[in-house]
Amino acid sequence: MLAVRTLSIMKRPITMASTPSTPPSPQSLPSKTTSLRTLSSKKPRNILTNPIPEEDPKWVPLNLSRSELYLPLTFPTGQTFRWKQTGPIQYTGVVGRSHLVSLKQLDNGDVGYYFHYTTSDSESSAAKVALLDFLNVGISLTEVWESFKASDKRFAELAVHLGGARVLRQDPIECLIQFICSSNNNIKRITMMVDFISSLGNYLGAVGGFKFYEFPSLERLAMVSEQELRAAGFGYRAKYIVGTVEELQSKPGGGMEWLAALRKVDLPEAIVLLCSLPGVGPKVAACIALFSLDQHHAIPVDTHVWKIATRYLLPELAGTSLTPKLCNRVADAFVRTYGKYAGWAQTLLFIAELPSQKALLNSTEEKSPNSKKRKLGGITKVPKE
Repeated sequence: MLAVRTLSIMKRPITMASTPSTPPSPQSLPSKTTSLRTLSSKKPRNILTNPIPEEDPKWVPLNLSRSELYLPLTFPTGQTFRWKQTGPIQYTGVVGRSHLVSLKQLDNGDVGYYFHYTTSDSESSAAKVALLDFLNVGISLTEVWESFKASDKRFAELAVHLGGARVLRQDPIECLIQFICSSNNNIKRITMMVDFISSLGNYLGAVGGFKFYEFPSLERLAMVSEQELRAAGFGYRAKYIVGTVEELQSKPGGGMEWLAALRKVDLPEAIVLLCSLPGVGPKVAACIALFSLDQHHAIPVDTHVWKIATRYLLPELAGTSLTPKLCNRVADAFVRTYGKYAGWAQTLLFIAELPSQKALLNSTEEKSPNSKKRKLGGITKVPKE
């Protein structure tokens, strides 16, 4: 059981409905999947009042500072595999299941958005609500991080360079299927699988050379056999996806309602219920809970997080092997240090360990006017004078 320590963190008030929504390089779909893909709708909408422009679109500012949202530290970091980089500091994906949107980091630090294929003012309004919900803007990242910096010197050092790494609020079914695909897998193959699953939904259009689709409904996913998924390269995960879809369809009220209800239960109960689904273990369940179910103190523990924990939070366990019992101890250590948003802190510490971010941090420190340097967890750090 995770002991959650309450922090006095303010949530930014917003006036919007609470409706859920969800870059590595593009991957081509396997040729063996042709028979499946022909079942999905391939035609984009016929009525377009906001088509994809030939030149740069008119970006509408979100009025979020770089410290509240920095796209390169949010999208290509393993939270979602459905969003694609479609331009310089620009990412495109689908929110509210059917709204195709591009986000771009503007020169002034703000983030601009542009919706493709909106058909009316009311639809544009619904799309904006879905986008804000997906970006979790009801939570002030600045205030959360201030509490983290007060609790942990290491976090305070990293936060200077890694501002704006925000946790997303994805559609639970999208998140669930994506992380079943992620089990014991690599980014390239995960992306291929998620792209294939996505292609079973209704086609929304193309941006930056990528095709985008609505995420398929449970009814559509139920039409896919284990054999077809195996032929598409899913391996043993094919059985888990088919089994999970069947389980969700059997839930009272339907799978979507059942998953959404897990936002209202305690984290340990949510983990147990998620682990009842085929192919969902504690780590995958924690990812789903953190990235789609408002369980902000969920800690997905893998070998990378284990190394972070033994280096900074539980040094007495350095050199030991990770076990299920120790996974709980690691999660408890994060919660004791960071409180009810511990999952957000763990996400930033995880990002800091990615090779691309280590290189960036080293490069940043090398440009410092201070000549005296020391190493902090593999990251070059300039001590304060």
